[in-house]
Amino acid sequence: MAKPRDVQGLRCEDPFVTVAAQVVSVRADELLEHSEGVLDTTDIERLHDMRVATRRLRAAMEVFEPCFPRKRFRAALREVKAIADVLGERRDRDVSIIALERFVAALAAADRRGVAAMVDKLRKEQSLANERLVPFVDRRRLRDLRDGIEELVAVADRRSA
Repeated sequence: MAKPRDVQGLRCEDPFVTVAAQVVSVRADELLEHSEGVLDTTDIERLHDMRVATRRLRAAMEVFEPCFPRKRFRAALREVKAIADVLGERRDRDVSIIALERFVAALAAADRRGVAAMVDKLRKEQSLANERLVPFVDRRRLRDLRDGIEELVAVADRRSA
């Protein structure tokens, strides 16, 4: 799992709103960074890293909610949640496939067919989940989300000045 990036320059005496702007900005950058390659079902860790990045961003946004304009904040948070949900759909299939593939290796040959059929079904579901994921990981959409979050951060920065 990708480690969270440090938020540079934070000080205990910084105003809450200043910290909010810095933390949320870094977490939004991480989300965009981890979007590379998430549709590749042969490297499921990329998707996992992006999903973790959405959870970190969401948590930071929720902690610092009072620092941001309500209407724009809620819209950005809804988008982060939507991305997390669709990533979760795909991740569930990824994890199940891995578990069943490990399990089937320990089975007698006669029992493998049934589990293999389950894996095939999950691969189809994984493919459908991946198709649903495509619009959510579109670079333009993610940049628009990032830009919207940067606008929230700019408002928070102005409030702290």
